[in-house]
Amino acid sequence: MSTATRPRLGLIGAGIMGKPMGLNLLKAGYSLGIYARRPETADDLVKAGAKLYANPAALATETEIIITMVSDTPDVEAVLFGEDGITKGAQADLLVIDMSTISPGATKEIAQRLVAQGLRMLDAPVSGGEAGAIVGTLTIMVGGQKADFAEALPVLAALGKTITLIGDHSAGQVVKACNNLIIAQTVIAVSEAFAIAQASGVDLEKMRTALAGGFAGSKVMEVHAKRIIEDNYAPGFKAKLHDKDLRIVANTISSLSLNLPASQLAIDYMHQLVEQGNGELDSSALAKIVQQLA
Repeated sequence: MSTATRPRLGLIGAGIMGKPMGLNLLKAGYSLGIYARRPETADDLVKAGAKLYANPAALATETEIIITMVSDTPDVEAVLFGEDGITKGAQADLLVIDMSTISPGATKEIAQRLVAQGLRMLDAPVSGGEAGAIVGTLTIMVGGQKADFAEALPVLAALGKTITLIGDHSAGQVVKACNNLIIAQTVIAVSEAFAIAQASGVDLEKMRTALAGGFAGSKVMEVHAKRIIEDNYAPGFKAKLHDKDLRIVANTISSLSLNLPASQLAIDYMHQLVEQGNGELDSSALAKIVQQLA
């Protein structure tokens, strides 16, 4: 795609994920406008060629595709529908790609509201953390219309490696909720296995090496098990954000009237971790709760 035919992009959110994503869009040759609640967080993006806007509405007047990467459901609603939100300045047919992790139910409602205003939306939450955002290898789970996905795919390809259209609006958020639930439950399983091994006098690093090559192998075994062994929980994905995501899981389970005891255990453990003042640690510090109980 030539530079002349590329859409003008907007990005809302210049945090731990948004900033490296914006830099990758600029490296890919896209024209990028940016809005950040704290403008200083966008300094690196501006230095790299992005244009800073005063509010989402102003950004929307000059863009054809806007990516939102903010913390939670209320933040998405604010940048879309607030006093100076995207919808106050958007041109007809603007495509919003929400890459935040928010409620599937709210996502469906937001998409309906945007469609009613002549706008379009994809929910496209990501997995891969800050490291994946920096190198552009995020896993992106997308919900929305096929035509909108096809239009957005070249943009998403500058940000991620595995990009999948899951289904209609909110399907991406459902899969992201499941992703974060699986990670939490796997951290608990690894932590409990380590408790057994340690009490038995087994070398945990050798155990990790052995298990990584078999069916127990996973990204959690590769990355988080190392953190657990070293008791090093410098954040990649903060526990307070994982806790927020598991609250989304809890609400989704409740809305579907499901009984999932193991899921509830992971939800409770993560909340307990944050309640103990560990919200700024990496979420793999969930092992601390297992260790306390063991």
